[in-house]
Amino acid sequence: MVATDADILGRDDANDLEAILSLTNTDINETIAHVENHADTIFTWDYEKGARPRLDKLYEKAKTSMWNGETDLDWSIEVDIEKTVNQLEIASEVQNQSFRRFAEEPGSPLQNWTDKEWHDLGRESLVWQMSQFMHGEQGALLCTAKIVETVPWIDAKYYAATQVVDEARHVEAFGRYIDTKLGDTYPINPHLRMLLDDIITDSRWDMTYLGMQIMVEGLALAAFGFMHAVIEEPLLKQLLRYVMSDEARHVAFGVLSLQEVYAELSAAELRERQEFAFEAAVRMRDRFLQQEVWDHMGVPVDEMVRRQLDMPPERQGFQRLLFSKIVPNCKKLGLIDGADGWLRDRFTEIGVIEFEDWVDTEEEFEQFGLPVDDLTADAVG
Repeated sequence: MVATDADILGRDDANDLEAILSLTNTDINETIAHVENHADTIFTWDYEKGARPRLDKLYEKAKTSMWNGETDLDWSIEVDIEKTVNQLEIASEVQNQSFRRFAEEPGSPLQNWTDKEWHDLGRESLVWQMSQFMHGEQGALLCTAKIVETVPWIDAKYYAATQVVDEARHVEAFGRYIDTKLGDTYPINPHLRMLLDDIITDSRWDMTYLGMQIMVEGLALAAFGFMHAVIEEPLLKQLLRYVMSDEARHVAFGVLSLQEVYAELSAAELRERQEFAFEAAVRMRDRFLQQEVWDHMGVPVDEMVRRQLDMPPERQGFQRLLFSKIVPNCKKLGLIDGADGWLRDRFTEIGVIEFEDWVDTEEEFEQFGLPVDDLTADAVG
């Protein structure tokens, strides 16, 4: 049976405004969330290390690339958040111009905004984005622990175990930056939470790889790269650079592992993975509509989300660029054109297929490597 958008997304149209807005955090003060995990725990008694040489190479690299957020980052640095906000606003100028044009329309909820409101929006967006980075890193922590538990290959278990340590370090570092430098936080975005819940709940280990290593981590790598390229604030720049060096290995781990598996799948099985990739892509796009920020700013959320959904692709620079790591990696895995090219059509519909021939992470992860003792603030590949 051919799945419809309603089957995949729970709504008939990816741009259904009412359905997008219906997802909200029901308890923003919640500190514990329970998600049922249906996966089987897999032991392997085959301990031959290096049976999959490319995974073994990643494992060896991971062991020598560990950094300590407590001691390798200079937390004494005074952070100029206002300067960072200004730099991000300049980098997002195309989209910001669309919002400012909207403010000029009669009856616009932004019509009477002063420079202060526009700057407050930039600061809230930064706090929101850093908060979602932190929440996403915890999702990666739990999903990678699940990979250790469920993947049948010893080389993959070894590498995934190093990633668990990486992700714990990322959560710790982002948490400290938010707490000590920003002083405010947002709860997890409901669209991100739904995606993480889906990844954890699925019983198939390769779906954990696809959802987390390819989709969520791929988007994170692109987001970190964008922010790192445009800001000058030295502490955050150092933090992002370290995280990027880890994340590139993580995405490459997913590509290397899934290539072997997906080459043997039937068209029907591949189609299931395509549908999951499309669902993940839409959930992540919905996440960046930042409903919580608009609500905090006191403007009608529905109007601002509709405005973003209606924005032409050429004015969605940042959001579209986030898919620059996801699309080429999906192509590398045979997901773009497999099963009659279903995913190509869907990525074309949401305006991200143009990234298909960008370099995939398996080829580029070496460029993200950074010696642990290299703490120069501008150490970008």
